[in-house]
Amino acid sequence: MERKAGAYLEGLGYEILEYNFRGRGGEIDIVARENRYLIFVEVKYRRNEKTGSPLEAVDDRKQRRICRAASSYLARHGLRTDQGCRFDVVAITGEKIRLVKNAFPFHL
Repeated sequence: MERKAGAYLEGLGYEILEYNFRGRGGEIDIVARENRYLIFVEVKYRRNEKTGSPLEAVDDRKQRRICRAASSYLARHGLRTDQGCRFDVVAITGEKIRLVKNAFPFHL
């Protein structure tokens, strides 16, 4: 699903930098750039909403893991947390794709 989400994001003008970055404490599905922002993207898929929305799966615990991995990415690439980054979520339900920009803040 990451590649499908990546193609969708590219259609919106995002530049995909990396898929499936593994860092301290977690994984980031997609690392991208849009204008001046470095974006860490979580991709969630559900066949249907019988088990809930894909957005519900990005809870506080998951957000903290993503933020730890993002810190690792920034450190590995010599970047600072104040360089303009954000966290987006791509929710895929069946064939429907929804993008939530700035879905949660950077927190550890």
